[in-house]
Amino acid sequence: MYRRAYTLLIGTAVATWAWMVFVTFKYDRVPIEPEGKLLGPSLTWLLEMLGAVPSSIALLNVVMVVDVCLRALTVLGAAFAVDLAVGTLITRRRELFARRDPDTDDGTSRFALFRTLAGDRRRTHWTGERTRLVVLGTLFFYLTYVCYRNLKSDLPFVRPDPDREPGHVKALSYDRELHVMDRVLFFGHDPSDVLHAVFGTTISAHVLSQVYLTYLPLVILLVVVWLVWSRNVSFGYWFVTSQVVAWTLGTISYYLLPTLGPGIEYQAEYEVLTKTPTTDLMESITNGRAGVLYDPLVEGALNSVAGFASLHVTITVLWALMVQYTVRSTILKWVFWVNAGLTVIATLYFGWHYVADDIAGIAIAVFSFYVGGLASGQKFDRGTGSHPTTTTSKVPVEKH
Repeated sequence: MYRRAYTLLIGTAVATWAWMVFVTFKYDRVPIEPEGKLLGPSLTWLLEMLGAVPSSIALLNVVMVVDVCLRALTVLGAAFAVDLAVGTLITRRRELFARRDPDTDDGTSRFALFRTLAGDRRRTHWTGERTRLVVLGTLFFYLTYVCYRNLKSDLPFVRPDPDREPGHVKALSYDRELHVMDRVLFFGHDPSDVLHAVFGTTISAHVLSQVYLTYLPLVILLVVVWLVWSRNVSFGYWFVTSQVVAWTLGTISYYLLPTLGPGIEYQAEYEVLTKTPTTDLMESITNGRAGVLYDPLVEGALNSVAGFASLHVTITVLWALMVQYTVRSTILKWVFWVNAGLTVIATLYFGWHYVADDIAGIAIAVFSFYVGGLASGQKFDRGTGSHPTTTTSKVPVEKH
């Protein structure tokens, strides 16, 4: 039923992994699991404790795959537990908290009733199709994300500046060309100057900083939300397949047109901004990049700098499109579209990206959304609607 979605999801993730493995061998780059201890223990963590971390690139790639599987299992276990607890409380709250009639009360405790209802939730919600979706989606999304982080980090070594001095590390950069394009589009002005004049550099900086940073925890969280709680299984495949395609295309765009971003290449233009967590983040990843590129003693770190295209814009626009087409709440539609719009502004305001980066990011989002929809069996209606052409025994096809 979901063969096309399986093929695109797994095929894209495996192809991205093969690309990363090739880069590690070709350029002698160590693969790194980016989340460290954030998502719980891992094989890398155990090997470090035992002092047995392998030096072979081949073995390190195997260790990373094991870590990806362990991370996916951790996320899956947490999602399952949260759904049984929260899902049961939300869907069966009337039965759990109903006032009991002394004449008909059988003496069953609320905890025992909760256990019974949670068992019903497991049998009815966690069907074979839902479980398969959650397992495949979590595993192959996280594999793609880890490969994206490593390929992004290795970009300066794969695409160095051909005019660099022998023995020196210098990344190829098209920042000047995109900076000139920005000034043309803004009639001789820098986009940051215009935005700083319109929005100011203090209160707006803090607001936009919060919008920009909220993206980070939502990347994995919203994947889990759609995998576990989408009202139709095909919507879950649509979301996660589109995500995998988007992250992969974004990585390819980094390699096609390497940039640092105006906030790093032209720092002086952003010194007027008040200090915020976002400016701290930019300073941190700039220093981190320098460590990866120029300090041979730095180990286990990733370079997180690459500008074209803006995956912040890609992913937030993709979220908004998915909410528009698969969620009924008008309020949520407004929230996600406003978030996407503010994210576009924030990328230019803080100097993370050029205008071309954001345009390319939107294009990747629309393409990934459409391809993921076709692969998961969606039929697009006129306007801003769609309905699935695939179904399950529990969730009927709905046209809305």
